[in-house]
Amino acid sequence: MNKILALSLCVGISGTVVAKDRVTHNPDVTNTESILHAWSWNFPTIADNMRKIAESGFTMVQTSPVQNCYEPAGSGKKIFDDNVTEGNWYYYYQPTDWKIGNNILGTRDKMKQMMDSAAKYNVKVIVDVLPNHTAFDIDAVSDDFYKAVGGRDKMYHSNGLQPVEDYNDRLQCTLWGSGALPDVNTENKDFQKYYMQFVNDLLSLGVKGFRYDTAKHIGVHSDPVDSASGVKENDFWDVATGRKSVKGVSLAVPYDSLFVYGEVLQDRNVPEAEYADYFGQTASGYGHILREALEKGSVKDLDLINWHHTSAPEYLTTWVESHDTYANAHESAHLTDDQIRTGWVFLTARQNGVPLFFSRPAGSTRQNYWGDNVLGARGNNEFFHPEVVAVNKFRTRMAGQKEDLKFSDNGQVLLVNRGNKGAAIINISKFANSVNLPTGLPDGTYRDEVYGKEFKVKKGILKGILAPERSYIIVK
Repeated sequence: MNKILALSLCVGISGTVVAKDRVTHNPDVTNTESILHAWSWNFPTIADNMRKIAESGFTMVQTSPVQNCYEPAGSGKKIFDDNVTEGNWYYYYQPTDWKIGNNILGTRDKMKQMMDSAAKYNVKVIVDVLPNHTAFDIDAVSDDFYKAVGGRDKMYHSNGLQPVEDYNDRLQCTLWGSGALPDVNTENKDFQKYYMQFVNDLLSLGVKGFRYDTAKHIGVHSDPVDSASGVKENDFWDVATGRKSVKGVSLAVPYDSLFVYGEVLQDRNVPEAEYADYFGQTASGYGHILREALEKGSVKDLDLINWHHTSAPEYLTTWVESHDTYANAHESAHLTDDQIRTGWVFLTARQNGVPLFFSRPAGSTRQNYWGDNVLGARGNNEFFHPEVVAVNKFRTRMAGQKEDLKFSDNGQVLLVNRGNKGAAIINISKFANSVNLPTGLPDGTYRDEVYGKEFKVKKGILKGILAPERSYIIVK
């Protein structure tokens, strides 16, 4: 990408920082970045695979949370353990302190080594951060953390230990415990200072952006204020995005130099436009529709052109599946690797959105979602499958080329035209198919970049034969 578009701020004539318009779509913008979510990989594993990540065409890699986390004795071995004795992936989503390092990803020194590897291969690193809550076990939270925020009674919102009952009630959503996790008083100035010192430490190591977990559970200005905790305004996002300093601490780098997006899962009463003032957001609704199409093997009667979001598509982070849809309720885990791959090619070939590829566990099957079940290990080989590599590189090559989507009458064949420079052809059905659709490519004979399959364009119509659940990339 010529510049990171997911979030940026602009500076007015007066020098004050104002919000960037992330709602109005600019049809001339083409996104070229792509993210590999190295889910549950540790720092050495990511470092050892950085060259392969870069060669696979990914421009960014997203780590799991790196802060101190809940670490019961014997944990840190398995991605998921039914007996809850050898660890679980969700432990690193339970902060106990805002300092770098945990028993799943590794130490600060190991992270530094990973960052050096990322710089060598020109891959940006995004860190998953989660200031909204602490570990379930509040006794496991460090004394340093409690002391930094003014004591245990200052750590949480006044009803922060009360589990949310109605996620469409913004008071509960932002001031009670999401998933029963204790809800931090993110408006506490001492907490904000302590958290921003952690953020700045990450930036000092070369981190280029953040994914904000449970972002919609941290209030914006229109949301209810926890006056019982002495809060006067919901200003966490103003501090986190560099608009405000707190107790002499502010974001250490210009915000427009970072790629930041928030996990704002779509639902009723979510102030998406207000969150768009601060960062890019997750296109969770679009992901759901895309998975529905993959399950049916057809896009017929489904709208995959509209992004189904308030934000402009150039500021959306998109996915076929996320770690939550895979690991929590297994909403997407039954989809085969072939289905996920065809969905990825369609999503990544498009003009807008910044797609995130979730790395499934090594050895995973549709009967055994955890596969080899080793925390810290590399995921399966899908992130460097030839079709994934081809579309990642296609995406960067198609900078400046507008999209034109075409679908077969039965909805089984998807064609993503990019100007007159290239096209991605995807068969999402379990049967062989033919493509017979309009394209902007000049008349002629083409061979796709993965399989060498021949396609012909005559009088603006692209024709060819497609294998089941397979994608093809052709370039002028």
